[in-house]
Amino acid sequence: MYEDDENAAGAWKVVVNDEEQYSIWPVGRENPSGWRDAGKSGSKAECLAYVNEVWTDMRPSSLRRPNTKDGS
Repeated sequence: MYEDDENAAGAWKVVVNDEEQYSIWPVGRENPSGWRDAGKSGSKAECLAYVNEVWTDMRPSSLRRPNTKDGS
């Protein structure tokens, strides 16, 4: 963790990975490998509220998808 990561007054953005898992990341930093911008930025509190609103099922998307191998 970086020193300024604990500073909630900074600018933050919401990031999402291919499994549709969400996190927040400091604006101006390169996204972690495998993560992309989710289109929301603002205060830490605003970003966490957005994540809480949109990430209602914590399971990775691969577990939420129906199993297509057996025809289900």
